[in-house]
Amino acid sequence: MKRSFIALLALIIGMTYTASDDSGIRKMVRDFESRTGCGSVSVVIVDHGDVSYYGDPDGLYQIGSMTKAFTGLAVRELIDDGVISEDDCLSELIPGFEAYYKGEAVEITVEDLLRQESGYTNSESAYPSAAEGMTLAQWAESINRRELVCMPGDEYNYSNVNYNLLGLIIENVTGMSYREYMEENILSPAGLDSTYVGTPDDPSWIIKGSRIGFRIPFAYEVPVREGSIPAGYFYSDTEDIGSWLIKWIYGEDEAVMEILSHLEKEGDYYAGWEMFEDGIIGHSGGTANYSSRIVFSRDKEIGVCVLTNLNVAASTDSLCNNICSFMLGENPGSPATDVWTVFDIIFSVVTLIALILFVLAFIIRRKRVLISTGLITLLLLALTTILMPAIFGASLHEIISVWAPLSFGAGIAALALASLALLIKFFKVLKDEGRKKTG
Repeated sequence: MKRSFIALLALIIGMTYTASDDSGIRKMVRDFESRTGCGSVSVVIVDHGDVSYYGDPDGLYQIGSMTKAFTGLAVRELIDDGVISEDDCLSELIPGFEAYYKGEAVEITVEDLLRQESGYTNSESAYPSAAEGMTLAQWAESINRRELVCMPGDEYNYSNVNYNLLGLIIENVTGMSYREYMEENILSPAGLDSTYVGTPDDPSWIIKGSRIGFRIPFAYEVPVREGSIPAGYFYSDTEDIGSWLIKWIYGEDEAVMEILSHLEKEGDYYAGWEMFEDGIIGHSGGTANYSSRIVFSRDKEIGVCVLTNLNVAASTDSLCNNICSFMLGENPGSPATDVWTVFDIIFSVVTLIALILFVLAFIIRRKRVLISTGLITLLLLALTTILMPAIFGASLHEIISVWAPLSFGAGIAALALASLALLIKFFKVLKDEGRKKTG
């Protein structure tokens, strides 16, 4: 049914529906799979109305922060319909909600949220995500009266907080749940019948998410929490995303045109879209077990989206950008390596070395060797456990249990085990030497 919808839409705007078999793009996808270990990649390309698919066009993926554009469109339509305005304050739309900067209460507007200029950041320690079972309202109350990092409207700070708050605004001004409103007013009118607000009731079409460990992808499921959905937890497939791209490349409805009018120069952000170099508009998405990216150009009538079932955001971005460059007749850039891929390689090696040291601890008898190797393992353990939370703005437990490759947790455990074994052996050698001296 969806294929016929896309074909009809393409026919209406004077285009055709095709399935490309271009070897260059297929090679880029295969190289991506080889470099990242990702088990499933799906791509959709809109090229002057021709729609092409690579991978499984019906498989459902979490689309991460690509979700923000759906939330942004809903809010923009409410603005255009006069239900709310860009200048409305958060404290009015969410009664009792307050934010502070340098100890003083400040107002955050709808426009601040849409532009990611509210003063919130993505720091989990400062503004924790919703816990399991939390509604949007309950989550908002959990971050109520928190201190901002800057005055609202002063600077850009990307934050999921902004779009989850917009989701709550949708609920408050419409009297409908976020899910109901989005399904009835955004997804259904666009014919997106395989795009879901949160986890689909029928999970049979879901491409299972995964998590890398020792260069092997393992099946990995993370529960979707209601209080986090508006910022990043829709599911969709490349067939629906093809329709979504056509809407943004060729659509002329008021909300679409208003959103695009706010994206004037590189770096501009509005309603879940960002302006990149050469007038390309897009957004990336990344959850603990999926990554995605979408880009398009109205002028050049090109659109590309890549959906994957592994959290390798930088590599996914690179693949999407390179396919876009290829479609524009430009030379694709060098493939990027994601930070988690690098960490997986590093900590796979660290785990192996630490386990070898653990075994050697039972053999080594020289105090100097025991001291030097023990200090090195302890230093590595300390640096890892201290620096990682500081770098990623999350607790060590969250990094190990949710985001990092499985090899990261294994590496820390192996370092701790090796350090303990070397320490025990050191004191045993000291004790044995003492016995010899007194004997």
